[in-house]
Amino acid sequence: RSFARYLLRFLGFIFWIIAAAQLFGGVLVIWTFKDYRYLFQEFYLSLPGWLALAAVLILLPTGVLAVSVSVKCSRRQQGTLMYLLLLLLCLEMSSAVLAHFYSVRTASGLESTMGDLLHQHNWTCSQDPGNSAVDVMQRKLQCCGVHNYTDWLKVSSSWYHPGCVPESCCKEKHSHCRGHLGHAEQLFEEGCLKKLEDQLCFAMMYSFWCCIVRSTLELLAGISNGILMREQPF
Repeated sequence: RSFARYLLRFLGFIFWIIAAAQLFGGVLVIWTFKDYRYLFQEFYLSLPGWLALAAVLILLPTGVLAVSVSVKCSRRQQGTLMYLLLLLLCLEMSSAVLAHFYSVRTASGLESTMGDLLHQHNWTCSQDPGNSAVDVMQRKLQCCGVHNYTDWLKVSSSWYHPGCVPESCCKEKHSHCRGHLGHAEQLFEEGCLKKLEDQLCFAMMYSFWCCIVRSTLELLAGISNGILMREQPF
C-alpha cells in the first residue's frame, strides 16, 4: 500500500510531463495534414491529433488527482481518478489504432495522388517559379518529382518544354538555376514521395508510441489507485 501511494504520486507528476509530449504529438499530426491538405482530401485523417489534444485536457486534472489521492485518500477523489483513467485509456487506444491505420492508408494512395498533381501542373522554362501546390511542396520538402526529377520528363507539360523542370526543383544556393536538366547538380536529387512518407510516418508513429506509453502508465496508476481503494471501499 505504501509503494502504491508513492507510485501514484510519481505518476501524477509524470502525467504533466507526458501531457506536454502529447500536446506536441497532437499538434504535429494536425499541422502535417493541414500543410498538405491538397494531397489529403479526407478531413478525418487528423482525428488522432484531435484525440491527443482531448487527452491532454484530461491528463492535467488526472495528474492533480493522482497526487492528491496519494496524499489524502478521499473516496470521492479515488472514484473520480479511476473514471478519468478509464476515459483516458479509451482515448489513448482509439488514437493509437487510428494513427496506425491512417499511416498505412495514406501511404498506399500517396504516389498516385502526387502523380496526378504533376500531370496537372503547367510551367514554362526560364520563368519565375509559381505558387501552385506542387511548387510549394517541392520547396518545403526540398525535393523534385515523385521519385526524382526525371518524373517531370513523363508528364504532358514536358512535351512543350523539353529539357527542363519547374524552378521549384532548384536548390536555394543556386540563385541562377532555371530548372534546365543540363545542370542537374543544381536540382534536388530526392523525390517528394519518400520525404513526405517519412514526415507522415514520423508524425503518426510518434503519436502511436506516445499513446502506448501513456496507456501503460495509466494502467499502473489504475492498479495503484485500486490498491488504495481496497483499504477504503465505498
